[in-house]
Amino acid sequence: MSVNELYTKFTRVWIPDPDDVWKAAEIVRDYKEGEPVLHLKLEDDTPLEYPVGPKRNPLPFLRNPDILVGENDLTALSYLHEPAVLHNLRVRFLESNHIYTYCGIVLVAINPYEQMQIYGEEVITAYSGRNMGDMDPHIFAVAEEAYKQMARDERNQSIIVSGESGAGKTVSAKYAMRFFATVGGSANDTNVEEKVLASSPIMEAIGNAKTTRNDNSSRFGKYIQIGFSRRYHIIGANMRTYLLEKSRVVFQAEDERNYHIFYQLCASASLPEFKDLRLTSAEDFTFTSLGENIFIEGVNDAEDFQKTREAFTLLGIKDSSQSSIFKVVASILHLGNIEICSERDGESCHISRDDLHLKHFCQLLGVELQQMEHWLCHRKLVTASETYVKNMSSKQAINARDALAKHIYARMFDWIVEHINMALQTSSKQHSFIGVLDIYGFETFEVNSFEQFCINYANEKLQQQFNSHVFKLEQEEYMKEQIPWTLIDFYDNQPCIDLIEARLGILDLLDEECKVPKGTDQNWAQKLYKQHSSSAHFQKPRMSNTSFIIIHFADKVEYQCEGFLEKNRDTVYEEQINILKASQFQLVADLFHDKDDVTSSKSSRVNVRAAKSTPKGPNKEHRKTVGHQFRSSLHLLMETLNATTPHYVRCIKPNDNKEAFSFDSRRAVQQLRACGVLETIRISAAGYPSRWTYPDFFSRYRVLLKKSDMTSTDKKLVCRNLLETLIKEPDMYQFGKTKIFFRAGQVAYLEKLRADKFRSACIMIQKTVRGWLQRVRYRKIRKSAITLQRYGRGYLARRYADFLRLTRAALVCQKQFRMVRDRQAYLRVRQAVVTIQAFTRGMFTRRIYQEFVLHHKAMVIQRSVRGWLQRRKFRRARAAAVIIQCAWRRRRAKRQLQQLKIEARSAEHLKKLNTGMENKIVQLQRKMDDQSKEYRAQNEQLLVVNTSLGSEVNKLQKQLEQIQSQRGGEGGQLTSLQEELERLREELKEASALRKKMEEEHGTEKLDLQQRVEELEEENSLLKSEKEELNRRIVQNSKSFDEDGSSVSLQKDLDQERQRYQNLLKEFSRLEQRYDNLKEELTLTKFQPGHRRNPSNQSSLESDSNYPSISTSEVGDTEDSVQLVEELGVEKAAMDISLFMKLQKRVRELEQERKRLQASVDKMEELTKSKGSESRSPPSEQETADLAYNNLKRQELETENKKLKDDLNTLRKSISERASQNSSSNELQDSYNLLLSQLKSANEELDARKEEVLILKSQIVSNAQLQEKNDLITERNEVLELNNSKEPLDKDEALKACHGLTEAKKLLEAQLQTQSRQHKDELEALHTQIELLRDDIEKKQEILNYTSSLSPEARVEFSIQQEITRLTNDNLDLKELVEKLEKNERKLKKQLRIYMKKVQELEASQAAAQTSKSRPELSRQVTVQRKEKDFEGMLEYYKEDEGLLLKTLITDIRPNTVSATVPCLPAYVLFMCIRHADYINDDQKVESLLTSTINSIKKVLKKNNEDFEMTSFWLANTSRLLHCLKQYSGDEVFMTQNTAKQNEHCLKNFDLAEYRQVLSDLSIQIYQQLIKVAEGIIQPMIVSAMLESESIPSLAGVKPMGYRNRSSSMDTDAGGPSSYTLEALIRQLGQFHATMRDHGLDPEIVGQVVRQLFHCINAVSLNNLLLRKDVCSWSTGMQLRYNTSQMEEWLRANNLYQSKAAATLEPIIQAAQLLQVKKKTTQDAEAICSLCSGLTTQQIVKILNLYTPLNEFEERVTVSFIRNIQNRLQDRNDPPQLLVDTKQTFPVLFPYTPSALSLETLHIPASLGLDFLIRV
Repeated sequence: MSVNELYTKFTRVWIPDPDDVWKAAEIVRDYKEGEPVLHLKLEDDTPLEYPVGPKRNPLPFLRNPDILVGENDLTALSYLHEPAVLHNLRVRFLESNHIYTYCGIVLVAINPYEQMQIYGEEVITAYSGRNMGDMDPHIFAVAEEAYKQMARDERNQSIIVSGESGAGKTVSAKYAMRFFATVGGSANDTNVEEKVLASSPIMEAIGNAKTTRNDNSSRFGKYIQIGFSRRYHIIGANMRTYLLEKSRVVFQAEDERNYHIFYQLCASASLPEFKDLRLTSAEDFTFTSLGENIFIEGVNDAEDFQKTREAFTLLGIKDSSQSSIFKVVASILHLGNIEICSERDGESCHISRDDLHLKHFCQLLGVELQQMEHWLCHRKLVTASETYVKNMSSKQAINARDALAKHIYARMFDWIVEHINMALQTSSKQHSFIGVLDIYGFETFEVNSFEQFCINYANEKLQQQFNSHVFKLEQEEYMKEQIPWTLIDFYDNQPCIDLIEARLGILDLLDEECKVPKGTDQNWAQKLYKQHSSSAHFQKPRMSNTSFIIIHFADKVEYQCEGFLEKNRDTVYEEQINILKASQFQLVADLFHDKDDVTSSKSSRVNVRAAKSTPKGPNKEHRKTVGHQFRSSLHLLMETLNATTPHYVRCIKPNDNKEAFSFDSRRAVQQLRACGVLETIRISAAGYPSRWTYPDFFSRYRVLLKKSDMTSTDKKLVCRNLLETLIKEPDMYQFGKTKIFFRAGQVAYLEKLRADKFRSACIMIQKTVRGWLQRVRYRKIRKSAITLQRYGRGYLARRYADFLRLTRAALVCQKQFRMVRDRQAYLRVRQAVVTIQAFTRGMFTRRIYQEFVLHHKAMVIQRSVRGWLQRRKFRRARAAAVIIQCAWRRRRAKRQLQQLKIEARSAEHLKKLNTGMENKIVQLQRKMDDQSKEYRAQNEQLLVVNTSLGSEVNKLQKQLEQIQSQRGGEGGQLTSLQEELERLREELKEASALRKKMEEEHGTEKLDLQQRVEELEEENSLLKSEKEELNRRIVQNSKSFDEDGSSVSLQKDLDQERQRYQNLLKEFSRLEQRYDNLKEELTLTKFQPGHRRNPSNQSSLESDSNYPSISTSEVGDTEDSVQLVEELGVEKAAMDISLFMKLQKRVRELEQERKRLQASVDKMEELTKSKGSESRSPPSEQETADLAYNNLKRQELETENKKLKDDLNTLRKSISERASQNSSSNELQDSYNLLLSQLKSANEELDARKEEVLILKSQIVSNAQLQEKNDLITERNEVLELNNSKEPLDKDEALKACHGLTEAKKLLEAQLQTQSRQHKDELEALHTQIELLRDDIEKKQEILNYTSSLSPEARVEFSIQQEITRLTNDNLDLKELVEKLEKNERKLKKQLRIYMKKVQELEASQAAAQTSKSRPELSRQVTVQRKEKDFEGMLEYYKEDEGLLLKTLITDIRPNTVSATVPCLPAYVLFMCIRHADYINDDQKVESLLTSTINSIKKVLKKNNEDFEMTSFWLANTSRLLHCLKQYSGDEVFMTQNTAKQNEHCLKNFDLAEYRQVLSDLSIQIYQQLIKVAEGIIQPMIVSAMLESESIPSLAGVKPMGYRNRSSSMDTDAGGPSSYTLEALIRQLGQFHATMRDHGLDPEIVGQVVRQLFHCINAVSLNNLLLRKDVCSWSTGMQLRYNTSQMEEWLRANNLYQSKAAATLEPIIQAAQLLQVKKKTTQDAEAICSLCSGLTTQQIVKILNLYTPLNEFEERVTVSFIRNIQNRLQDRNDPPQLLVDTKQTFPVLFPYTPSALSLETLHIPASLGLDFLIRV
């Protein structure tokens, strides 16, 4: 693009500024190429003409679009240059408070000078396992990237942390090591990670100090290698140190401090263990008071010293060694306070003998006082020929003393580092390591000495390695994408490095000068000028001959030569060292003893070892200078870094005043230039810095496409065509395999085109909307005008209507007035006329009334006389007629009696009579009931009429009294009213007479009905007499049969039966007499009319048994009827005719049975008569036994009948007493007596029928025996008399045919009765179902009415509770059904075995019958059923089978093997075994089984510690076993819900409360393991499902991404990281829920598990939201709200909404709403404060700071709005942490849930292999 296209009006640019480095401006006029001036406008609207020249003043830098400002990665900026980088860092640091920013592969960390809550374990968890570009920039992201690449590429990693003093290098390195310690914790119990972290406080104490720039500045460099095993767990660590600043021990600048350890020890000097150190305040010692300020604000040295001691102890350093270290530190302080006095000559000096500090120094180090005093003031000179001692001046002695102090501290520092490395060493083999380099950054001060020279030399080496690595990554990216690339020119600082370390370089010349005896700093400077004056990186200052300038990559630095030689030599006198070697303390002597030098060999493999060699002997010490040692260690460090994959962290110091969140642009730019960040930007900008994947580019810029360009489905082709259209210069972009590469500024140009496109679209939309709004406004105005016109016209019309109305009203008023006046005059005249007429008519009426009274009296007399005469005549005629009728009826009755006696012999007649009697009784009863009801209704009508008449009479009387009081003088009206009253009284008399007449008629009808009942009773007695005759006939036949040859025993039985029958007849006579007495009482009682309604629930009861045999069920029907009478009460049962109908039905059934038996008896009699002449054999033993069996059975039946009869009589008496007590209603008593008499007669008839059935059965049995004998005789004579026995043979065949027909008839009757019974059962079932459905409908209607009155929230909660109750009941019903089916299955199996045995026995008997030739005998087949054993719900096992039991039930069992059985089957089986051990009182067996069970469960869970199904299975079984121990413990608290059988199964001998507690603890452990496993499964899915997946398609936007989304930093294995959708997460939760439900886990525990998982989802989602700027947008809020609603819907679908799981999602829901609401006005701030009650203030502010618009039409949240929110929320007492604790666990509660399962019915599948268990 040309300059004319870029520098147009409204384009924003950057121009240089002396104060702020760069200043923003805006072009106010288009610039044309060649113009000398660019017209600008500053942000304060100040105009500016910016000069532009081709050489001196190029065009200013262009600004990036606002949408790109604040990006996480600086390389994502379209325009890559210094002002863009500086502005982006400034905006992120000041407005968003983001201290971390990516710049390609570099993490830029700005020191906030304030504690920030972004380093907790929750943050580590959030960054663990995530790609570097997925989260916001953080030191943890760099550490995770290093850890991931180490595991993926199996290559060692390094993290290089550099920066100025006070920039935060040490803190960044510390947090990186904390991340590794947390993520890669040791696999065993060595706690190596804790030791690695414990080394930090020690190294800070002995190596950090306060400087003017930093309160905790590291005064040494260190490289910590953290070793990992093959499973990437920390197994050890090693530390290398570089260039300790020893000069700080003896000198500190103003407002600086010595090393922290000195001040910590002085602050703790008052402790008892430190009394021997003779320490006081740090102000009293020279080495700690030079800086004049011994305190640091906010730092407690005593507390830090305690942490240092704890770290020493954790690393394994003994207390004695710690005491020795502290003595050495204290001795250095005392050494600094030793006063050296100068002699007069000035050439010598001495130390006072009374110097306490010298004594303390010698005591603490254990050396000779005199020797140390001597050699502090003298030195030894050694020549080739002799050795002599020389005095030192005071200045030389002080320098020697300071050198000794520095040497002692350096040796102590090395000793501590060595022992820390020994504590961090490991014996196992190291697979890989990650190194963390915390080293000083580039330094330049006003006076720069040897330390700054070494520091800058090291930074030159690191910068060279950094440049080559960045260039290498760029090259790899281009080659991977297969795009052409040219060599990028970047700064190479190898010449500067050669100047320092090459042959005859600065270090070589320094070492050479140190070897010269008389070498000085000035001579060395001259050699430098001479040797390197021609070098481009070396300069000589103009005004100095003792300094030199080196042009480093960052800046020019002038070094002062003074002190270079002395610091390089690091001279310590040998005599002083020898005294220390002779110390009586072993540690002090070891510090200065010689050790073998460990030679370093360069090899391809880098070993973990210390970079700095241990202290050497004097000869070697003098050969190796400090510069040589530093160069060697630096080379070793570079070898290590080159063998690893580096990661860079550049720490920036924002200001020199240590102010929180204050940004000094000049200082920041200086450090950015020095640390190589701008060099990275320059390298990136030289190539193609902006990179887009094809899908992202298409999604972002498809708005620039035409409709014709969208036809192709190939997105690459579409993107290629679009770019060729938009960007004319082909060199501005390149197409790679997966990405499009753009030159700097091209993305900004595309964003401009996109914004223009949107702007034009917005203008079109605005134009259309505004037109529509104007049209709407016009319509409103037109409508308003029409409305006003309509209302005006209406007002005028109403005024005219009011005028007309008033005129008509005046006319009406005049008319009414005239009418009233004339009407009053008329009424006065009329009143006078009426009064005269009334008096006249009254006089005539009284005369007529007197005449009427006389006539009426005469008529009454005549009527009475005539009536008496007619009644006398009627009585005479009736008496004569009665006499005649009696004679005639007596004659006719005698004839009928003879005829009835003849007819009574036939059974059919008896049946007809009985049928007629029953029907007549029923008809009469019904007729009586109808008449009684009719009478009651008439009586009630009469009562109503009487009441109404009485009320009318009272009303008339009252009116009469009122009229009398008002018009006392008007006698005519009073007369008329009295006449009306008389008339009403006459009507009342007539009504009462009519009522009496109706009562008389009703009484007459009642007498007639009673007479009819008496007649029916007489007929019944006649029928009974006929029945007796029939019985006599049967007895005569039996006698004749006995006389023909029956046995004596049978005759006795028949006699006994007759006797019993006679007794029953007597009983019947007695009861009949009692019935007559009751009937007479009934006639005497007075009948009172009334109406009583039968309850609707009284229905006719049918017999439960339809079999025609005599059994207890038949008697039970009568008992049921009487019991129903007792239950319903006398009043209800007395009016229920159904009881009597039921008894009549039983009588009919017994009558049918009697007829059938009578027919059989007749047939037997005929057969016996035909065979009477034949000889009879005596009964056999079998026949005798059968007869005895029948007699016994009859006796049993008689006994049972008598017992039932007695019970019935007792019940009758109780009912009679109740009825007699209730004397409130005579009608009730009468009805009850009538019903009771009918019930008695029916029961007596039933008893008689039963006796007859028994007699007939006995006769049938005897006839069958005789027939059998006849058959046997016939068979014997069959062969001899074949020709003569044809007739008997025919009879035999006929008898067999008769038997066959009888059996067929019985079978048909049985089938018919069965079908009838089934039909009745089905009908009853249908009625029952109808009633149940009706009740269900009523209940649902009540619930519906109740829910309609509730609020919506309460309605939802109530519906959920109802659904839970329904599901729980269904579940219990299903469980009961399963148990019943299992029980039926076992019974069927047992019956099958019994039937198999029967079949075998039958086959054997048939075979025996076929082979046997003996005569067949009459035998009765008896089915012997095996009684099912009653189990006690216990399982017995042998002690030696305990291991097999646990192995089968716990160790080897899988949940799917028992999925089809009862849930928690292993728990039930184990408890049944425990019950048996308790039953036999074997305490050892109980203890062994429970202990082994608990241990086995623990082993199984430890083995399957990542198996959710197994963990859920054993959680369910463990909790069920715990519930069983409680349920059957015998405690009343746990027995409230038990059945009686379950209470019988309680433990008898042992109290297992302690084991219940152990099982409770085990259940909690399993629950925690279950939560851990479930969270481990869903945690990788949460972020992708909740924040990244597009649940609502095409809603999320795409923004330009930086380097972090390149393929080189992504996990490319298997196509990249796994992407989960919301459906996958919900599906996984559904699997968890289904698994727990199938295993029978208590619903309360399932709800708690789901609640914990939802808390994890909320915490992880919210934490990632708070740590990711790219997801804090409006579209993400919409996606997140949809996702949470889906999660809530899943809870409702699974009835888990009441588990409080939905409440745990409240914070993430509020965060989603916060992303969606408006964030502009004060009202919006108030709404946000009230809305986000579940978020802390820090979280709300963080989300607002992170909020990122996806296009230019969205606005950022202003800083003032965020400050407003903070002010409103400052009163909240929120916790200090920013992130949600993902490890928070809700307290778990295991509610007691007893089991409804009966242990004795438990079915154990055979597949389990528990055959050795014995059911008890």
